[in-house]
Amino acid sequence: MTRLRLGVHAIILDMDGVITNTMPDHFRSWKIILNRIGIPVTHYDVYCREGQRGIHSVRELTAQYGKPLGDRQTHRILKEKEVYFKRIVRLRFIPGARTFLKQLYKNNFRLALVTGTSRHEMCRILPASLRRLFTVIVTGSDVHHGKPHPEPYLLSLKKLGLKAREAVVIENAPFGIQSAKRAGLQCLALETSLPRKYLKGADAVFGSVKELSDSVRFNNLNGKK
Repeated sequence: MTRLRLGVHAIILDMDGVITNTMPDHFRSWKIILNRIGIPVTHYDVYCREGQRGIHSVRELTAQYGKPLGDRQTHRILKEKEVYFKRIVRLRFIPGARTFLKQLYKNNFRLALVTGTSRHEMCRILPASLRRLFTVIVTGSDVHHGKPHPEPYLLSLKKLGLKAREAVVIENAPFGIQSAKRAGLQCLALETSLPRKYLKGADAVFGSVKELSDSVRFNNLNGKK
């Protein structure tokens, strides 16, 4: 049984790879669009950058492959990726995620969502029935610095009115883990996108939502009987 800090009142979750299974669509979109300019991105290139603002991903990937672009071209590539993603994305959920969210809500935890996805896209992807479970939602549209910068998680804490010791993060990607830890938060990671060797820095790593739910006593963390 994994031990967490006492006095936890909120659970903060990433979206892609923790709740929704949209990362395969993100990868396909990046692969198709960047292939057009001769950049053969890999699965790891995309998945390790999950949570990062898209414009930064374009800049880093084009520089990494020796094909840096000007601002106008960079924004054009990002726009093409977003348009393609909207065309192919299908709503799929990480197994067990919806039941887990409802369990946390029923057990009186305050829930927060922290995603690098824009607010418009988040609303399009995540059903209203799940969105209303969250007390706080922070999207890529709400911050100046995306993950791995701590700003997204610091903003969620500010909106929750809680200190870092009073919340726990659930992530699935390196940048998200780094963002949470830099904000002083305890972070649990899921192997839904990448194996544990890439999830360094997390306080604990689980193979699935079920394993996480079975291994952590979420029913009594917040001190309620």
